Amino acid sequence: MKWGIYMFDVVAIGELLIDFTPGGVTAEGTALFERNPGGAPGNVLAILSKMGKKTALISKVGDDQFGSFLISTMRDIGVDTRGIVVTDQANTTLAFVHLDSSGDRSFSFYRKPGADMLLSKDEINPELIKDCRIFHFGTVSMTKEPSREATLHAVMTAKKYKKLISFDPNLRPPLWDDLKEARELMKTGLVYTDILKVSEEELEFITGETNLEKGSGYIRDKYGTRLILVTLGAEGCYYRHGDSTGKLAAYDVDTIDTTGAGDAFLGAMLYKILNSGKRIELLDKVQLESMIRFSNAAGSLATTKKGAIPAMPSVREVETLLSTEKLKK
Repeated sequence: MKWGIYMFDVVAIGELLIDFTPGGVTAEGTALFERNPGGAPGNVLAILSKMGKKTALISKVGDDQFGSFLISTMRDIGVDTRGIVVTDQANTTLAFVHLDSSGDRSFSFYRKPGADMLLSKDEINPELIKDCRIFHFGTVSMTKEPSREATLHAVMTAKKYKKLISFDPNLRPPLWDDLKEARELMKTGLVYTDILKVSEEELEFITGETNLEKGSGYIRDKYGTRLILVTLGAEGCYYRHGDSTGKLAAYDVDTIDTTGAGDAFLGAMLYKILNSGKRIELLDKVQLESMIRFSNAAGSLATTKKGAIPAMPSVREVETLLSTEKLKK
């Protein structure tokens, strides 16, 4: 497939926020939190930029120290920030990440409202979308208006320009007033989707199916999604590519924080798809499974450091882990 000449490999829309992750305790036993840049769309772009791809983010942050920190972080890792709007109408969104003994996380959000919710469709530069190869989105930016309308407008713009569209529903129940509405908006997103990345829980939430084959088959049949990737945490990834399905193991690493692991997986997968130069439906099983192994390794490595963006691995780090063949038993 001839991609042509584009300014950006991947453009994403969505939340850019601060993740406060556990940072130990003081001498007196008081909990400490570390400030880390976060937000799933930014995380996906971060690993793509680290791997040498040209990326841009469409988002909104507050006119505060956190917003300035996020913009400079994105800029420092090579993400184009011209699509990030600054507002004095709300503060930058904050998420406090709570980790259990195995490194799995839960969230509490300070977002009533948060700046990311206030992005409006007239603040989106359509040229950013027109000039990309892949467009990526999620649903955190669809939890409230006006960012819901802005996100859907951007996705429809990407469809109009025949972009390859990547979607990660990224269900965060505390951010939704109504989970039925969340499910319907995820289904709306699927109408436009070529590449879907979901967790096992999100697949069940959308389809009502706990069986991976049935759930992924339902989405393929109803929406025509070309590639479905179901991340299974420490168990790796299940995929559906047309009639072909499979499951590939994750890598055996010392996990300390799973924040951003799914985003690292997806960013690495988009990196491989871009490098292939092929239409998704023309990938054969050997090629696709090689891509997923690379992405599983990237996701595994992202769990070995705290935070999301600071934990994103390089191509060399991923290839080093691949060479060890330390798969989860």
